[in-house]
Amino acid sequence: MVQVQRKRRTGWWLLLAAVIVASGIAFAIMWRPALAPQSTPPSFDTTRIERGANLARLGMCASCHTPDLSRPFAGGKPMNTPFGTVHSTNITPDTTTGIGAWSEAAFTRAMREGVARDGHLLYPAFPYNHYVRMTDGDIQDLYAYFMTRPAIVAPARENRMTFPFGFRPLVAFWNVLYLDDAPWQPVAGQSAEWNRGAYLADAVAHCAACHTPRTLLGGPDLKKQLGGGEADDWYAPALNEHSPSPLPWTRDQLQAYLRTGVAHDHAMAAGPMQDVVTHLAQADERDVAALAAWTHSQLAKAPPRATPAQQAGPLPKPAKDDPDLQRMTLGYAVYANSCARCHDAGRDASSGTALPLQKAIALYDPDPRDLIHITLDGITPPDGEPSRFMPAFRTILTDEQTGALAAYLRKYGANQPVWPDLDKAVRKASKE
Repeated sequence: MVQVQRKRRTGWWLLLAAVIVASGIAFAIMWRPALAPQSTPPSFDTTRIERGANLARLGMCASCHTPDLSRPFAGGKPMNTPFGTVHSTNITPDTTTGIGAWSEAAFTRAMREGVARDGHLLYPAFPYNHYVRMTDGDIQDLYAYFMTRPAIVAPARENRMTFPFGFRPLVAFWNVLYLDDAPWQPVAGQSAEWNRGAYLADAVAHCAACHTPRTLLGGPDLKKQLGGGEADDWYAPALNEHSPSPLPWTRDQLQAYLRTGVAHDHAMAAGPMQDVVTHLAQADERDVAALAAWTHSQLAKAPPRATPAQQAGPLPKPAKDDPDLQRMTLGYAVYANSCARCHDAGRDASSGTALPLQKAIALYDPDPRDLIHITLDGITPPDGEPSRFMPAFRTILTDEQTGALAAYLRKYGANQPVWPDLDKAVRKASKE
């Protein structure tokens, strides 16, 4: 009996020791010290500031940190995630609500580790898992740019996270799983331009943040790198051999698309990609050309395939023996009345006509959301910027008509089976 009691006591002591050790390890993983505030911001030369401005455009920093154009980089934009709503922060040099008290070391730590100056962990909605691969010089130039912007008082908005994700120290375990701090390395045998594009795409422009699917914990699924993801409830198509593009891209087309949002024989930018184009249009053209060179090399991995896009023309009426004839007939009627006048004519800038829909990538995506969003909300250029336009049909079409149109276009425009979750996706989008 005594021996049994001793074994029990020993077991409890071992358990307690294990808990203490585990707690110590967890504390070491989660805790980060505060860094001292700087009293006087350093001065910066014009060259560094200009380089930083270009990097900010390539990184689309304003997309998240400038919801109000009259208050650049003051933050406050809500970003919906599967774990709750995160609001972007003020990155102007205001000393109380922005980063004016942040030293270059504090800024670098945030970019590489996702840790604020006071030591709290930043949610990975801020893509520091990409910025970690930026060079020291680029981070320093970006710091110079932000520290010379007008200081704006803008307190942080409260995040609304679902339990238990509001407990920030848990982010440390996300970092253990997904934060790879290995420096970016050029690929031997590739040109300097290609490597520049690869670096920008990976580290600065963080293309994979949208174009790679995510795990249940919100980390990148590296087994499906660039295999298609999402952004703001839009589907971001694959940029590799799984690209759904109905026609192959040329490098010149990609460069034009990244600069203007429009390319010959390809659909125009919509949704979150419009923001990307707005920023890249202002970036160094050589960097955009490098991004195009790298992106083209990825898309070129897609095997050639025959699609209706190669013989574009007016879309046909549904076949009389179509098993879903009633729905397809309704879809064709919507198409004939609302779409055909522009899209059957083919794209012509002078007349305002549009791309034949057999060439629209949204019809070939494995997910119907992009086609639904474009149909309901149209494509509108940013305020004050000239660009192509498509009207919205949200107030005109019923859910039944929208679903029938999408089903018809998928089947008779792309020659693909109708998406199985189409009706659910239409109902969800129409409520937004």
